[in-house]
This record gives sequence, structure tokens and C-alpha cells, in this order.
Amino acid sequence: MSTTIQDLEPKAIWKHFSKLNAVPRASKKEEQVIEFMMQFGKSLGLETTLQDKVGNVIIKKPATPGMEDRKTTVLQSHLDMVHQKNNDTEFDFATEGIRMHVDGDWVKADGTTLGADNGLGVATIMAILESKDLPHPALEALFTIDEETGMTGAKELDGSILNGEILLNLDTEEDDEIGIGCAGGVDLTATRFYIEESIPENSLAYKLKLNGLQGGHSGMDIIKGLANANVLMNRLLYSGYKSVNSRVASIEGGGLRNAIPRESEAVVILHQDQKAKFENELERVFHEIKSEFASLEPDMKFRMEQTELPKKIMSSDVQDAFLKSIYAAHNGVYRMSPDIEGLVETSNNIAKISLGEGKVEVLCLTRSSVDSSKDDLVNSLSSAFDLAGFQVNLSGDYPGWSPDPSSDILKVVDRIYQEQNQEKANVAACHAGLECGILGSHYPEMDMISFGPTIRGAHSPDERASISSTQKFWKLTKEVLNQIPKKG
Repeated sequence: MSTTIQDLEPKAIWKHFSKLNAVPRASKKEEQVIEFMMQFGKSLGLETTLQDKVGNVIIKKPATPGMEDRKTTVLQSHLDMVHQKNNDTEFDFATEGIRMHVDGDWVKADGTTLGADNGLGVATIMAILESKDLPHPALEALFTIDEETGMTGAKELDGSILNGEILLNLDTEEDDEIGIGCAGGVDLTATRFYIEESIPENSLAYKLKLNGLQGGHSGMDIIKGLANANVLMNRLLYSGYKSVNSRVASIEGGGLRNAIPRESEAVVILHQDQKAKFENELERVFHEIKSEFASLEPDMKFRMEQTELPKKIMSSDVQDAFLKSIYAAHNGVYRMSPDIEGLVETSNNIAKISLGEGKVEVLCLTRSSVDSSKDDLVNSLSSAFDLAGFQVNLSGDYPGWSPDPSSDILKVVDRIYQEQNQEKANVAACHAGLECGILGSHYPEMDMISFGPTIRGAHSPDERASISSTQKFWKLTKEVLNQIPKKG
């Protein structure tokens, strides 16, 4: 691992971030990082380092002298990271550590996600646990697993394992923001099986590829109106279908539910006499799309090239229903909050589409800070897919985190932020799935807050972490620990 990263300030954080990023840690595949954290905890010689039944790691550290009368504080971050890479990047997430470099004020990865979400939070807690001279109350470090694809660690946490009265979640991605609420979410999966048909005579095949989109976090970035590769590919396929009756053989678009899809590929067939008309139509439609997203997606690319004929294609009636269902299914912001200016209340991300060999599957992530609004959007999506003959399954439902503007720890963090930066922090709820809502269901009396350093492009290969912001965040974190309220 490059020593350039480890030499950045604050060294206490970047040292541990570099070591953490050498360990593969995909969601639901956290075995190596769990072992890494267990070994780290044991190396500190503290009384408590344990792994619970689901895989969360808990490390407890006594208060420093003079801080014994302060409230026990939980420091919480998640161990897993989103694994995404550019198609032209050769990288094996299962065996390789993230390759990092410094670019001005930013730490970036080479063609992959960086893992700053939530690795910088994890590294910060590691630095605090290892410290010898940093004043703090009794600490309970909670490293959860599978935050990105199911919140499994938070959901299955034993409600008796922690004793803290305050929880500091280090998973916010704007350094001037103090989080006091977040959206809940539910995974929607629409599936349909179909009988494949033979290729008609005098057919030729095209491979279509749409890429170069920004992508990003399907919660925090949904308000930006960025292009969704699955939605745009459907628009192209629909145009080809309507103009020359092109037929779909396969589609692979998007990846994880919590990432706005950046790329999509499809294979279609058409009658050879329609070749020129098909190419002209798709070029026309892509030109329209490119113009619509000129300021948001300057690197968008579309390529179509002839390829060998596939073995089978989707039946015409199912194709018609499928393409129309994607057009009908809502993607993006569904409703803005009427109470908090600029906050997305409800949204949906059409995250992944897989089609071929007699099966089509559409994966969505629906988010909302209001359960009734989430249910309304789920009903809308389910109706679109039901009408197209899909079977709809809901899973992974998790609650939001209701804001508490009167929180005692909020007052402490807000005051310290103003003292250090001569400006007010942005106290806000976010349109993302923080674990605080779930943890609060286990510990309803725990006073919770979320903050962190500035991270851009989370969940995409453009992810980057600000060096100066990490310094600012470290200064705030240390002083917050120094001023944790007294017990009673």
C-alpha cells in the first residue's frame, strides 16, 4: 500500500484507512475484514473484543482518567463497502486491496470505489481506540456488517450488548452537516419467466452499449437528476422496437441496488432490410438523450455494433409488456419533503436489469422518510410490473430515523462545530439509509447523531475523499469526545 496515503494528516486516520483498504470487504462477504477487526481489537489489550452471532464486531475501551463520570458513548460505522469498478478496469475485489492515489485535496481509487464510505469512519474509530493521549468517556465501538445491501448487522444486533447512552454514527458525507434523521427503504424485485423464440430468417444482431454515466449513491445523489443507464437503455430499445420491430435477446444493466446504474448492454436482432433505419433511429434518440443530459452527463457514450446472432430471443408479447413496464415504473425523486426544504422524501432507483435465457429480473430500491409515502410508491411500482405479468417480491424493509431537534448530543456537536468553524452547521435529515433508525429500535433511549468527512461519488468508481475535510472532521470528533455530557 502506498505510503503516500499513510503520510497524510491526520496520520492516525489515514494509517488505519490504508490497512483497512488492503482487506476485501464486500457486503455479505465480510469474513476477512471481521477477522482483521478482531485481531486489531485483541492487539490493543482491551478487556472486551467480541464478534456477535451475525458478525458485528464490538470493542470496548474504558474512560481515560478524569472522564469516568461522562456518559458511555457508542462509536459506530459499518465494515462493508460497495464494490463497483469501471468495465475497463482489471481488478479482483475478492483478492486485491484498493489501489489509491492522491489528487490534490482528494484521495481516489484507480477505477474502483474507494471505500471511504464507511471506511473513513471505521479508521477514525480505530485511531481513537488505539490512542494513548486522547481524552474520552467509556467507549463502545460498534462495527456493523452488511450495511450496504441489507442493514443485516444493525437489524440483528443484540439489544443487550451495548450500554451506551449516546451514539455517534460516523457515516455522513458532508463535513458541514450534522445528521439527525434518515430515510427507510425496501428492496423490490420484479421477476418474470418467458418462453424464448427462435431467430427469424434474414436477421442480423446488434450489441448496444451505453456507458460513461456518473452513477452515484441512489439516495444522496438521487436529487441531482443524474442519468440512469437502465432507464435510458429502455428508451433506446423501445424506439428500436417501435420503428423496426427489433427484438431483445439479452440485457445486463446496473449492479447494486444502492448505486445509480452507470452502464447497460443489450443484444437485439432485426431484419437485415431494416439495418439503416435502425441505426438512424437509435442515433437520433441518443442525440436527444445526449442533449437532454449535456450538463449532467458530459461523458455519456453509446455504441452499437453488429455481433453474432444469439441463439434465442424474447417472445414478442413479453417484450412489449417488459419495455412498457420499465417506462411506467417510476425512477428518481417521487416526492420532496413538505416540511424540510431541499430534502427528498421518497424515491426509487431502477438499479439492475438482467434479461436472457427465459428470465427477466428488475431490482429496485425504494426509499422514504415517511412509511405511507414509501408504501404508495411501492404500490405504484408493483402495479406497473403486475400489469406486465411480473411477480413482485419485497424484502429488506428497514425503518427511517425520525429527527429529534431537541437532542442533547446534537446541542453539543452543533456548538463545538460553530466554535471551531465560525459558522453554523447544517442540521439535517438525509435521503439515505443510515443505521441509526434500526439501532434506535434496539435502543430507543439512546441519543444519536451522525457526522463525517466530505466524500463525493460514493458507490461509484468516482468516489473520492477530501483530505482537508478529514482533518476538519478529526478535530471535531476529538473535541466532541472531550465534551461528552456527564451521567445523570
